[in-house]
Amino acid sequence: MLIQILNGFVYGGLLYILAVGLVLIFGLRRVVNFAHGGLFMLGAYIGYTIASIAGFWVGLVASVTVLAVLGVVMDRVVFRPLQDEDPIVTMLVTFGILLVLEDLVRTIWGKDFLTLKPPAGLDGIIMLSGSSFPVYRLAVIALAVLVAGGLSLWLRSSRVGLHVRAASVDPVTTAMQGVDTERLGATVVAIGAALAGLSGTIAAPLLALSPSMGSFILIDSFVVVVTGGLTSFTGAFVAALLIGQLHNLGVVFVPAAASVIPLVLMVLVLLWRPDGLAKKRS
Repeated sequence: MLIQILNGFVYGGLLYILAVGLVLIFGLRRVVNFAHGGLFMLGAYIGYTIASIAGFWVGLVASVTVLAVLGVVMDRVVFRPLQDEDPIVTMLVTFGILLVLEDLVRTIWGKDFLTLKPPAGLDGIIMLSGSSFPVYRLAVIALAVLVAGGLSLWLRSSRVGLHVRAASVDPVTTAMQGVDTERLGATVVAIGAALAGLSGTIAAPLLALSPSMGSFILIDSFVVVVTGGLTSFTGAFVAALLIGQLHNLGVVFVPAAASVIPLVLMVLVLLWRPDGLAKKRS
């Protein structure tokens, strides 16, 4: 049972790193970014390619860097010009970007499933309760905790983080105080996209790489965001851990309904708290 719970934390941690990027982008740009799953997938393939040449850690850095740059481009070309349009327009555009990224990956890397080995030093196993457990999976849990702690510290203690929190509540008043909200928006989208690249690369040794991998995990990511509260980082963390556990335990005990269980949780939470688990921004 301990192994199953740890596996739930692994998936929950992975979900959090991906979903918190959605929370960041929505908080400032008010965009439901369907392309986020495509960024996750692209990050995984870029990390896989560079890791095959220069090693896992170089691949990780390259993936995060490329996706951050792509995030700035998306903000400039997509989010900023469409910020005054009906939200459904931006949703359709970002969904189109997701489809384009999937076709791009099929063209470059093909349709075959690819796998990436864990980095040296994290490729071993440890014994827990008489069962073996990969060290790399423990590292994923630790990384998710570090990302959560780092984001919390950045948002609460740094000047830019405080500007991000203020702009997510009232961008007009924040701009009147002298904050360059357009540059701030580009920074936030870049960080959100970089987190998608980070999650994609660390997922590569856990999941088989395929052009459709982003679409599958995007559903659970949106469930995390909605369940936790659209602009709540704390809510996203709690929701990711809950959904990670429910998903993993569902696969073990009720595999036929495993994909439905997170959706049921989301519905129940929204019936109880329409604003999600965390009503306030945090």
